[in-house]
Amino acid sequence: MSNLKKLSAEEISPRLAALPGWSVASGKLKKEFQFKSFVEAFGFMSSVALLAESMNHHPEWSNVYNRVTIELVTHDAGGLSSRDFDLAEKIEALQQK
Repeated sequence: MSNLKKLSAEEISPRLAALPGWSVASGKLKKEFQFKSFVEAFGFMSSVALLAESMNHHPEWSNVYNRVTIELVTHDAGGLSSRDFDLAEKIEALQQK
């Protein structure tokens, strides 16, 4: 599968630039989202869970009250792959709704 190939720094840079607020930390694609309430944060997590399941690519994440932190990495590739960026783009699209 080509989307399980670990991306090089040169491949990561332009994709990261297209994702506002996302960063690479400890080899993972990461972003913290903040919402008005716990219920709104939990609803967002439920929407992301459905996306992730449909892609068979699941985030590492945490939730504290109105904050959700998401980290993406492709363990099978040993780092970041296009799957991580594809899921991040879909997560961003959720925010636009």
